Amino acid sequence: MKALRIYAGPVARASLAAHGLQPQHVATIPGAAGGPKGLILGAMDRFLFGEWLPRSDQAVDLVGASIGAWRMTTACLNNPVTAFERLEHDYIHQHYELAPGQKRVTADQVSETFGRSLQSFYGGRIPEVLNHPRYRLHIVTSRGRHVLHTEHGLRTPLGYLGAFLTNTVRRKAMGAWLERVVFSSTVADEGRAAALPFATGDYRTRQVALSESNFNPALQASCSIPFVLRAIQDIPGAPKGAYWDGGITDYHLHLNYPGAGHTQNTINSGAARANSTGVSGQMDAPRLVLYPHFQKSVVPGWLDKGLKWRHRSSPFLDTMVVLAPNPDWVKTLPNSKLPDRTDFTHYGNDLDARVKAWTAATRASQQMVDEFIAWLDKPDMNLVHPL
Repeated sequence: MKALRIYAGPVARASLAAHGLQPQHVATIPGAAGGPKGLILGAMDRFLFGEWLPRSDQAVDLVGASIGAWRMTTACLNNPVTAFERLEHDYIHQHYELAPGQKRVTADQVSETFGRSLQSFYGGRIPEVLNHPRYRLHIVTSRGRHVLHTEHGLRTPLGYLGAFLTNTVRRKAMGAWLERVVFSSTVADEGRAAALPFATGDYRTRQVALSESNFNPALQASCSIPFVLRAIQDIPGAPKGAYWDGGITDYHLHLNYPGAGHTQNTINSGAARANSTGVSGQMDAPRLVLYPHFQKSVVPGWLDKGLKWRHRSSPFLDTMVVLAPNPDWVKTLPNSKLPDRTDFTHYGNDLDARVKAWTAATRASQQMVDEFIAWLDKPDMNLVHPL
């Protein structure tokens, strides 16, 4: 495979060798933070949610932070293929015109524009997301504590400096500054948030039921990069405070997936499907985490980007299968890289040039899908790399 690399944790690798990969094996799909890098996964999203997963009927947990939250939320809309096409178009064509003499766009400008785009994108369609018959959505946000409880011109930079220094010593200790707050869709007819598909002993965590009143604020908060967008203050139904990008606490969602218990309904659903379809050994196949990602490494938090020792795999990822672009193939894309946030500065007001580069990259990503389909048809474990 030239464009796609498949990586798997030890449990997932054993499952692939024994059973291959079928849509009914998937229990959870994460969506990472990473801004424009997520565009390279558009074609894969359309295939997975528009064609492949509909061949099964088990419940699937979708966990997203930042652009990953936008992607996973889009997957819950009716006709997800069309919805993903619009997401890709809207993201590629976003533009913040700089006035004469203005060196950079303000956080107020970005927040206001992005908020309007979310209102337009999900206007009248939030019930489709909240009431999806199969997908249980979990939007990850980061809530400020103590000095970061409210956004402030002086306290916020100082608070993030404290979080950075604390995180360098011990990731879990960063919980004194920021906590993980997950907004989850509710269980039908029960009104309670769906169980998280990961254990939370790794980091300070709260869970809030997702509703029509807090949907837009939660999603915008999950995408609100500090100092680039404004924090969302006091989300309805959630603890008071300032909410920022979910990628701060969970950049690539390096979460304890094997540590989470699965509901009996999910287990029974998988067993019933195995019996009804006659798939040999289906009941023995573990529930996998299928992760369309833009790189091999699953980095825990945004502040861990420069801490290379935290980029290694862990037992948290034992049941994970990562689908990522081949680094050599990435070099064939415009500018020899994935689309990223630096392109806004590189292209400046030249919207057409940036649109051309990003569109070329997203169109090229179809090759990843084609290679994945070929591998699904004839799984070759020589093409599956250790995670």
